[in-house]
Amino acid sequence: MNFSLYIAKRYLFTKTGNNAINIITIIASFGVIVGSLALFIILSGFSGLRTFSYTLLDVSDPDIKITSVKGKSFLITEDIQQALNNNESIATSSKVIEERVFLEYNDKSEIAFIKGVEDNYTKITQIDGTLSQGNWLDTTFVNTAVIGRSIAYKLSLGVRSFGEPLQIMVPKPGTGFINPNNAFYKTNVQVVGLYTGTEEFESKFIFVTLPQAKELLRFKDNQVTAFELKLIAAENADAVAEELQKVLGKDFKVQTKEQLNEVFYKVINTENFVSYLIFTLIVIIALFNVIGAIIMMIIDKKDNLKTLFSLGASVKEIKKIFELQGFLLTLFGMLIGLSIGVILVFLQKHFELFMITENLAYPVEFSFSNLLIVILTITILGFIASKIASSRISKEFIEK
Repeated sequence: MNFSLYIAKRYLFTKTGNNAINIITIIASFGVIVGSLALFIILSGFSGLRTFSYTLLDVSDPDIKITSVKGKSFLITEDIQQALNNNESIATSSKVIEERVFLEYNDKSEIAFIKGVEDNYTKITQIDGTLSQGNWLDTTFVNTAVIGRSIAYKLSLGVRSFGEPLQIMVPKPGTGFINPNNAFYKTNVQVVGLYTGTEEFESKFIFVTLPQAKELLRFKDNQVTAFELKLIAAENADAVAEELQKVLGKDFKVQTKEQLNEVFYKVINTENFVSYLIFTLIVIIALFNVIGAIIMMIIDKKDNLKTLFSLGASVKEIKKIFELQGFLLTLFGMLIGLSIGVILVFLQKHFELFMITENLAYPVEFSFSNLLIVILTITILGFIASKIASSRISKEFIEK
């Protein structure tokens, strides 16, 4: 066995005659354990939140969305349809019509977006799986709608309130004098379902069938505002979007889910990185205890070091003893902290010990990447701390 490693293990696992040093070593170990545990739990918590947030986006946004660069709508040509049909990466495509509208119900009003969708829209997103009440659009009935829970709350509107219908109004296009008594295209709908999601999403859309939206907005048969696509492999969205952009040309904007929610993705990733930095700082502070413990051990073992030096051990080998001792102290503390962290993450996933609401447990996710990040962070910082502590040793210090 390596000489320095052998002595380092002896010093680490053997109590010293000085009780204060034993206490300092225990405190240093506890600091590393807590720091490793906290860092892993935070990273696992943010991974869970990120995954949970992305599942909400799976409900509100498609893998790829195609819109017109000029104007709100465009006419579907054979070239556009052919470009979509020829792309083997596309699982399903759906025509969509979106427009800002006014909603009126009894004496209350609200601004939202009407979204006309085809029958296959539930294959594009998982919107039908988020219904808290009622059902998704049924084409066997006419003039029905599914609205967000927040919109329903603001309008005091319930599902299947078959008394007073919900009125949807959109301003008529044109210039010059407008008759205020005839300034809107209007339609009445009955609400058959409430969908849930992020606060912004719940407050934004009222879903109707595509023919209803066309009739309200006086669109042509081949006129839409967007195509929404579901891909066979969502992880290839960037490559597929780039390919479609080349085929469709500059008149169209092809955006992935990440591009549609660019700010949201940046916020999530920034919060994760900032939290990592904050808890890494806590780990650094905890490792000051390791530095203190090693320095105290060096002072306590000064006579032993003089003996080792006299027997032929070099200053470099003696330094390495305490470098390895500090590294081992950090390593064992990290392993204990990570073990506890992994157990807590799996307990939270399976038994939902901590809840955000009555029905929603705090999301956590076990990830080997998080495990690797913690191991690398603690290992590198522990090595640096050990180097700093052992740098006190010199020939003059030993012989003094």
